Amino acid sequence: MATWKSILLQDAASPLMEQLIMFHNHTLLILFMITVMVGYLMSTLFFNKYNYRFLLENQTIEIIWTIAPAVTLIFIALPSLQLLYLLDEINNPLVSMKSIGHQWYWSYEYSDFKNMEFDSYMIPINELKFEGFRLLDVDNRTILPYNSQIRMLVTAADVIHSWTIPALSVKIDATPGRLNQISFLMNRTGLFFGQCSEICGANHSFMPIVIESISMNFFIKWLKNN
Repeated sequence: MATWKSILLQDAASPLMEQLIMFHNHTLLILFMITVMVGYLMSTLFFNKYNYRFLLENQTIEIIWTIAPAVTLIFIALPSLQLLYLLDEINNPLVSMKSIGHQWYWSYEYSDFKNMEFDSYMIPINELKFEGFRLLDVDNRTILPYNSQIRMLVTAADVIHSWTIPALSVKIDATPGRLNQISFLMNRTGLFFGQCSEICGANHSFMPIVIESISMNFFIKWLKNN
């Protein structure tokens, strides 16, 4: 989760998020190189005294400053397209879940396990325990196994919501009358926090998402106890 004074992205909890962070760093490096080069050229223009009033064209430099940006864009576009296709890929999910957005809480259905379902509300501040997180903790966490492919089916019962967890590179709209799906895999245990990222009404800020990632053995025990 995001903490105080964090200026970078959250720590990745899925292989796709690791790839997105590497792509982010790759793009920032290219932008830094472009900024330094353009800044250097502009500074030399201000301070040098070169003067040539008969210069009307130079086809060589025009070819260079046409091809160079095109090549730079290719270096950004190719990994970007690869990631876009990987994010939409559904790889033989082991567990399927359904998340339904309401004003202003989430409800979940484990359709693979006797249609187990529950609602997930934000814990009010006056009921929050000392170790809880303000505006982020919920009364019923979503329990899922790590190192397992998860398929999340998302819809809404009233207005448009958005089921978003940054650490897992998951963001998908919950639209009334439409069933969207997304796939993700968690590569470690832990608590992963998210929020609705679609402005859905007065209490939009108060419908957090919490996923608790546990081992498959504990997940099976949890299912038996519920």
